[in-house]
Amino acid sequence: MAERRFGEVILAVQDISLSFGGVKALTSVSFEIREHEIRAIIGPNGAGKSSMLNVINGFYHPQEGSITYKGVTRSRMHPHHAASHGIARTFQNIALFRGMSTLDNIMTGRVHKMKANVLMQALYWPARREEVENREFVEHIIDFLEIQAIRKTPVGRLPYGMQKRVELGRALAAEPDLLLLDEPMAGMNLEEKEDMCRFVLDVTEEFGTTIALIEHDMGVVMDISDRVVVLDYGEKLADGVPAEVREDQAVVDAYLGVAHD
Repeated sequence: MAERRFGEVILAVQDISLSFGGVKALTSVSFEIREHEIRAIIGPNGAGKSSMLNVINGFYHPQEGSITYKGVTRSRMHPHHAASHGIARTFQNIALFRGMSTLDNIMTGRVHKMKANVLMQALYWPARREEVENREFVEHIIDFLEIQAIRKTPVGRLPYGMQKRVELGRALAAEPDLLLLDEPMAGMNLEEKEDMCRFVLDVTEEFGTTIALIEHDMGVVMDISDRVVVLDYGEKLADGVPAEVREDQAVVDAYLGVAHD
């Protein structure tokens, strides 16, 4: 993997703690993500990985700690603020509109970029021009993800791996500065994983997007990630480049060793 140049810290979580009743999901977790990097968040099931993504984009509100995004520090994020300020998300369970075509699903990712409503689009040239520009951008994403052949196909008729690719396309349609990927390769066969790895790597080059991803396939994590943070029982266990994390005995004992049993 070619070495990439990273920019400033785009997001930092500091001493984040999150509880549900008496259950601690996250305990004083801190790490940062730099512009243009691929930052992996790994750990055993129940380690708090998805909870952390939910804190970052405002679905969960932590009881303690702070989130600094693009230089602005707050105690909690809100979903509408995250979306309007360049944070997009895919989900562990596919959340597409199954009766809609691939093209229309990806177009829904442009909602926050659309200034004109439907009536304005019908009556005014600037609004129609905006519609054309949005469609052109979506067509670029379709070409980038190599899904031209299914652009008019209802996504409910697509195989699972292709649906995951469409979901990535919808997230990219928002032109995010920070893209959160929750197990983007889950349930895929080897060929589908290889394709998705290629697209994830190319996203940073094509769009300049910063990526934070959760992934259980350690081969994938070690191959495509620039840095890895490891969670275990809601606490940070390790943080570093893949080679360092791979050799960390605490990580081997808590996670990698389990994966290779």
